[in-house]
Amino acid sequence: MPAKYLLLAELLRKELLLNGGQKGYKLPTEQELTLRFQISRQTVRHALRLLEEEGTIQRRQGSGSYATGRFPSAPPRQIAVVTSFLDDYIFPSILHDIQAVFSRHGYSTLVYATENMVGAERDVLRRLLEEPVCGLLAEGTKTSLPTPNEDLYQRLRQRGLPMVFLHGGCAGLSGVPCVGDDNYGGGYQLVEYLASRGHRNIAGIFKSDDIQGPQRYHGVLSAIRDAGLPIQDGRFAWYDTEDRRQMLDGKGSRLLSDFLTSRLDGATAVVCYNDEVAFHLIRELLTAGLRVPEDVAVVSFDNSYYSQIGPVPITSLYHQSARIGQIAAQQMLSLLESGTGQSQYLDWDLLPRASG
Repeated sequence: MPAKYLLLAELLRKELLLNGGQKGYKLPTEQELTLRFQISRQTVRHALRLLEEEGTIQRRQGSGSYATGRFPSAPPRQIAVVTSFLDDYIFPSILHDIQAVFSRHGYSTLVYATENMVGAERDVLRRLLEEPVCGLLAEGTKTSLPTPNEDLYQRLRQRGLPMVFLHGGCAGLSGVPCVGDDNYGGGYQLVEYLASRGHRNIAGIFKSDDIQGPQRYHGVLSAIRDAGLPIQDGRFAWYDTEDRRQMLDGKGSRLLSDFLTSRLDGATAVVCYNDEVAFHLIRELLTAGLRVPEDVAVVSFDNSYYSQIGPVPITSLYHQSARIGQIAAQQMLSLLESGTGQSQYLDWDLLPRASG
């Protein structure tokens, strides 16, 4: 029961501090602690052993546990930043902003990448339990799906570790601030734009295993409904992390070619999950002899370099002034300094380009 003994150890540290931490102050006996906190004798002994190992108390056989007058050194000024992909096209700038904010306030960062794999995320969280940091800023793994790693997040939280989620977190951890995009609003906004340009038959392609995908899809379908346009379920396709990996490795033509042959189905516009997939979709459309935007308009999210390096510049959503990495880092600092933080979801602005 590691969480219980760690919590008890922290309570006993506070008791020592309330009594001035003076050398020789005697803690309650094991039996008294067992009765007071309604926990097992083994848990009490584990907590006392931890305090003894760190030098906070001295245990005397047959006498009890006494304060040494020493307390552990100051907590580390390192903040763990856990992300899905270090090479993701939007993350380098986000990480730069995070590190710049932390550095100005005297904190360093430990950066981990999970490749959006549940097992890798579990390894990182276990490591953080063994090598404590003073804060955790995490982009959860496969955030649209239930996670078996909630238990480790809970253990870190029970230790009092401040946490902020980026883009999407762990559904079972209520009250943990999350900084992300207004994905529903962004999807809605893109359909409004396409409808204003005369498009009535709209398709889409979204990522299934991250929460942004279902949220953006929800906004798109809601706007199609509200505009009185036809909702054709068959026009919407989904891809996951493995499909993305194959697409980036040059093996994703089947995913996109299948979308063209079996999903497009007369649609004149496509809303893409992000610029990355929009870039590859436009190349597939042109290879198939379709013109962009004359035959098919393509719009997406992020306004990244992908939106400008392809054969057709991409109409994309962007954040006009707020920078998500800076905001997430500031929320972490707020938790560290005052114990309070709040979730924030950033509005989008649209930058029209040649694709639609």
